[in-house]
Amino acid sequence: MSNPRRGEIWLVELDPTRGSEMKKTRMVLVVSSDAVGVLPIKLGVPITEWRPGFSHHLWHVRLDPDARNGLTKSSALDALQVRALAVERFVKRKGVVTDDLLCEVTAAIAALIEHA
Repeated sequence: MSNPRRGEIWLVELDPTRGSEMKKTRMVLVVSSDAVGVLPIKLGVPITEWRPGFSHHLWHVRLDPDARNGLTKSSALDALQVRALAVERFVKRKGVVTDDLLCEVTAAIAALIEHA
């Protein structure tokens, strides 16, 4: 069984999905704490191709490829699509992100659920 850890990027099978949920097998950043939970479930933020219009959205965090993260093109972490994922969906570890980027993503998630 896979053991995804916080801050790692994994290839994850997201199907089956419903409605506007991100579909297919794609990369996901694990954001859940490694110290929480007894179920084999992780919170993940799906990654999609970067589009210039995303720069105006507080829920899209830009992630450019580097030697650590395993990406091949500029991408966006879509915090609005954060979801619980069974570890059986995790296919292959692709890389890791910096602590600063992880903080930026968790801040985007917090902004989405913050009570105004």
